[in-house]
Parts: sequence; structure tokens; C-alpha cells
Amino acid sequence: MDKLKAIEIFIEVAQGLSFSGAAQRLGMAKGNVTKHIAWLEQNLGVQLLTRTTKSVSLTESGLSLLENGRELLDRAEKVDNAVRQSVKQTKGILRLGAPPSFGAFHLVPIITAFSSAHPDIQVVLYLDDGRTDLVAEGLDMSVRIASSLKDTSQVAHKLAVVPQLLVASPEYLKRRGMPADVADLANHDCMVHALKSPTNIWNFDGPAPLNAKHSVRVRGTIRANYGDPLRHAAILGHGISMHPTYMVMQDIQAGRLQTVLPEFRPSGVDIYAVFPSRKNLPVRVRTFLDFLRQWFREPGWDVYKNLPYTAP
Repeated sequence: MDKLKAIEIFIEVAQGLSFSGAAQRLGMAKGNVTKHIAWLEQNLGVQLLTRTTKSVSLTESGLSLLENGRELLDRAEKVDNAVRQSVKQTKGILRLGAPPSFGAFHLVPIITAFSSAHPDIQVVLYLDDGRTDLVAEGLDMSVRIASSLKDTSQVAHKLAVVPQLLVASPEYLKRRGMPADVADLANHDCMVHALKSPTNIWNFDGPAPLNAKHSVRVRGTIRANYGDPLRHAAILGHGISMHPTYMVMQDIQAGRLQTVLPEFRPSGVDIYAVFPSRKNLPVRVRTFLDFLRQWFREPGWDVYKNLPYTAP
């Protein structure tokens, strides 16, 4: 039984010293009122009421509960109202998860713009590899970069698609040669993102106008569950790696990396907003979700999307 409900019923009985009167005021059967009082006495381990065939009286414990029970119910009602109000208000703390690279490059501008528009919402950014349990970590929402989402227990909204590029350092390509075709990648040292390509298969769309699908199983001496170590290894000349445009375009423009097989387009990765449940979504979370949707609708959200994939 609900202890607060039982205390509420007890107070009704205690105020009128009548089971029948309490049942009538509460719209309950008298037997149900009796069951709640008996359960409450058993739960507390004390006798609250002395009952005879003609009267009902309060014990010392019952008198104590009557005095303190009203305050307890008032506090519970205030807490209930405060919680309900917090869900309706556009303020509070928004706990947001995101991959490190995307969070640093793309989400920081979004968060600063959002904070300017909604100064009463504090955003706490939690950077992770995409496998964090949102409920266990207390996150309101997470932005995920993935080809597909495997956890069907969570609610996901697709926001956009990020193009990817195949890159290597000029030193590596000078030493090992530029691949002429997707199939040539099987003979190169390819550094794989373990979460995005768990089977070591890279997929591509071929040159226009056919746009034929191409796949190759690659291998290499380095794997990682983050993109940044693979990018760094590529800059150091260790091999070929695949990254979203936002991670490598500055390196390409600076000449640290060079696009490999630019006529073949690696499969893009999707951006998702993920949260534990669509039920009773707090206003602060819904407000940020709407802000994200609008941000990614703007054509210029990916500042590198239309830049040439070669160094100047």
C-alpha cells in the first residue's frame, strides 16, 4: 500500500474519530478504510487507534502521527507541485552527452547560442564514446554519431547526416602510393574505428552518374573506439583512416592530410538526439531538442561540407 495514502486516511479517521465518516468523506468503502489503518499500524509497529463497538479514540502514537502527519502531507504536496512545475518551466540543468570530437567542434557553438537564448538553462556537457547508459549517468539527452543505433529501448530523433572522408598523410601516400580503387585499400594499412566499423568493412558510393556501391574489408595495425587517435596516427604517416568532414578538413586545408579516393564517397554517419523516454519530457529538454532541429535545418551548419577536399 501507499504509506502517504494510508496516513491521509488515518488523519480523516482521527479528525472525526469515525471510520464510517472518513469512508464517506473519502468516497471509499468502510472495509477499505479499515484495511489501510490496519496496514499502517502493522507497518509502523504501533497501535494508532483504540476501537470499541461504540467509540474510536487516539493512542499516544496516534496523536503523534496526527500532529506530524499533516505536516508530512503538506511537505509531500509541496514537493509534488515543485516537481511538476520544474517539468513545465524552461529553466534548470540540462545534462547532455556527446562524442568528444563532435562535442568540441559542433556542439560548443550550439550550446553557446542556446545559452544566450535561454540563460535560465544551465548545460552540463558530458563527453563519452557513445555507449554510456543515459539513465545510469543521469543524462537528459545524448547526441550520437552513428551509422545506426542498436539500442531500441531509447528514443532517437535523426538530426542530420555528416559526410565522411578517407584521408592519409602526404608522407604515407608517397611511401605506399595512392590507391587507384576501393579494392586497393585491402593492401594498405587502414586504421579502423572499432565502434563504427566493427567488422572492418568500409562502404562507398562510386563516381557519378552510376553511384555504384562498393565495399572492402580492410585491415591495419591500429584500431580505436575514438576518432581522434586514428586522425593523429594518420597525420603521423601510419596509414589511411576514415573520418567525418569536421574532424579532418582543417588538416586537409593545412596540408597535414590528403584526401584518398576523392571520387568515391564513404557512407555518411547520422547525427541523432537520443533520450531515455518520450514520456513527460521536461520543457528544458524539449526546448533544446527543438533548438537542435532548427540548427541542423540551416544549410550552413556544416561549415566544411562544400569546401574543396584538397589542400590550397
